[in-house]
Amino acid sequence: MFTRLAEQYRSYVQDLVMSLQALAIVLEKRGYPASCYTCGTSFESASFMVSLREGHLIRFLVSECSISWTEMRDDRELMKLEGAEAIRQLQELAELIKEELVVAATAPEALVAGV
Repeated sequence: MFTRLAEQYRSYVQDLVMSLQALAIVLEKRGYPASCYTCGTSFESASFMVSLREGHLIRFLVSECSISWTEMRDDRELMKLEGAEAIRQLQELAELIKEELVVAATAPEALVAGV
């Protein structure tokens, strides 16, 4: 049983790393400085960072040992979450970006540009 759970967790980490890479690409296209660095080609760990505003930084780390979300403003740690709470916070960030994309697509400027 434990071997199966360990393999499922490794697979989950790999999926999470690939999702972080995709999120970094989307954020960069939206004009946010973002990066996602992985170790090797097996997607066992990643360091994801994005700057939402001047001095407002989000760092998300994932590995086979831990998952953490750290939010900093002006080099001060505001919040640090681990495990499921860190993933929930990451989901909120992804949903905010989705909403921003929808608003941008339906903005009057976008409609005029499409004419």
